[in-house]
Amino acid sequence: MLICPGGGYHNLGWDVEGEEVAAWLNSLGITGIILKYRCPRRPGDVKGVPPLGPLKDAQRAVSLVRSRAKEWGIDPAKIGMVGFSAGGHLVGATATNFEKRTYGPIDDIDKTSCRPDFAVMLYSGYFNPKLDNKESKDELAPTIHVTSAAPPMFLVHATDDPISNVEHSIAMYLAMKRAGVSTEMHLYATGGHGFGVRKVGHPCETWTEQCVHWLRKQSVLAAAPQGAKRE
Repeated sequence: MLICPGGGYHNLGWDVEGEEVAAWLNSLGITGIILKYRCPRRPGDVKGVPPLGPLKDAQRAVSLVRSRAKEWGIDPAKIGMVGFSAGGHLVGATATNFEKRTYGPIDDIDKTSCRPDFAVMLYSGYFNPKLDNKESKDELAPTIHVTSAAPPMFLVHATDDPISNVEHSIAMYLAMKRAGVSTEMHLYATGGHGFGVRKVGHPCETWTEQCVHWLRKQSVLAAAPQGAKRE
């Protein structure tokens, strides 16, 4: 799984939402690859709008991992992404913008599909532009193109998040549901923003257990043995 840390597209929280996440994935037998997408924002990027550079990096990264799958001992049909905050938005953007790259092809790596096989997004932002104007509508930003070809998604958000309104994830969930794509969402009353995979004393810390169950249902992970305790 490619890991996209958060940071508002200004920096990368590569420890809490990178290395700690990789350690959790490793404990499940999943290879974790932290994506160092370009930050901070570049001159010319529009304030309040996701910059273009990170999506280019993410599309290239999915193709790179898939093109090296045999060499690295990775199943090319089980390459997913997990992202947090702005990184969650980057995962959603990558999962819905795979039919056309945002950059011209560089080499043979770009002949390999940049569509992730599944996507996990936590306390994401930027999905619903109307929220910035205090309008509660479930429409998506024009840069998110949800179709029936999108990969399965798993969304997590705390309702009391003071940085990223929970309705960003709700808008994405509704769009996926309407497109007929397999989607699961877990909303928690408390937890705030940035809890990652840490024990924070709120029910949201159990999202990792729910995600493992979901990954098994998606056949990404092997089914648990009969009678085994759920992770």
